[in-house]
Amino acid sequence: MPKEIILPSLSAGMEDAVIANWLKTEGEAVKAGETLAEVETDKATMELVVDTDGVLGKILTFAGERVNVNAVIAVLLLEGEDASVLDGYAPAGAAPAEEAKTGSPIEAPEAETTPIAKSSDKIAASPLARRIAAQKGVDLSGLSGSGPRGRIVRVDVERVAKAGAVAPVAASPVAAASAPNLAGIGDYEAIPHTGMRRTIARRLLESKTTVPHFYLDADCDIEALMALRAQINEGRERANRISVNDFIVKAVANALAKVPAANAIWTDEATLQLKSIDISVAVATDGGLITPVLRNADQKSLGTLSSEMKALAAKAREGRLKSDEYQGGGFSLSNLGMYGVKRFSAIINPPQSCILAVGAAEKRPVGRGDQIVLAPVMSVTLSVDHRTVDGAVGAQWLAAFKDGIESPMSLLV
Repeated sequence: MPKEIILPSLSAGMEDAVIANWLKTEGEAVKAGETLAEVETDKATMELVVDTDGVLGKILTFAGERVNVNAVIAVLLLEGEDASVLDGYAPAGAAPAEEAKTGSPIEAPEAETTPIAKSSDKIAASPLARRIAAQKGVDLSGLSGSGPRGRIVRVDVERVAKAGAVAPVAASPVAAASAPNLAGIGDYEAIPHTGMRRTIARRLLESKTTVPHFYLDADCDIEALMALRAQINEGRERANRISVNDFIVKAVANALAKVPAANAIWTDEATLQLKSIDISVAVATDGGLITPVLRNADQKSLGTLSSEMKALAAKAREGRLKSDEYQGGGFSLSNLGMYGVKRFSAIINPPQSCILAVGAAEKRPVGRGDQIVLAPVMSVTLSVDHRTVDGAVGAQWLAAFKDGIESPMSLLV
């Protein structure tokens, strides 16, 4: 009997997703462990992997279409079966293929090619490729695709963008027409909300209106840290250099090890005291903010954390994070220092209890013995959920963090 391939829940709270790209065509053999399709959730573009050998018998959802979790999106023919077993097939609750309405993916004619995203300009391109093309100003017309049946996929767009062959992309008239009519604001371009942007908005509103935030500030003298960083990076290739943010991540991890009460999650039934130290680090992407997680950060060296963070940040910006790479985490870190922001207060990432906001370092007067000297000082603000973490615990954690930053050799042992 053919095996129905359903859309699984690939991340917490996922209700639906867009089939971004089919990587196999109908009639093509697939093996257990191979990627069948790319699925675009509200967080990232993820891989849908099959767990059974077979032949892709029928695709039921066009690339570019949104589908609910647990919906049947394809049918896999198992050993000894051929396409004849699919005559009249329809997933449970759907009309048989011959009764389906015109335009239904169940009724895709001939089924000899991979379904492609519907487009007014008739260019065969995945939704992810279209989004990246719009962001980078790449004109898809005339572009050769490396996907199935010449379909344009992400790597094709990125290759052209890297080569500098870009062209202005006009704003979508449909998007502009669907925008609200607001009086007195002048001309504007309406940018439709992505699933990721809607999720960010919902979670931030929930956090700010339901979590009792309080804030603790500290100024950290980073002169010793900068000197140690320069020493470590001497002779290193640019791509492998340790960043200030790497030191900050390590200091966060060490402080959580010293003050574990700050590594907690609120639930209505109990406070969950976490045993592992997993740090969510905010990464800005074109689609919005996402927080890949560094697991067991207290048990890893500065160099290992640096390498992992670079890899996760690259995957986040390319939309290739897997669900286990951004779900969970017990503490968040947001650094806007590279943008020249001196100090800010971040919104807690529920159900976590704390997030550290890091600003830019600048020369300020500091005391050294009996003298006042100018030194690089970095301001940080800890946002705390008062339901789980009391003021004294937050202050103890912040003091431990400051000690680590100002005594950076302690972060290497």
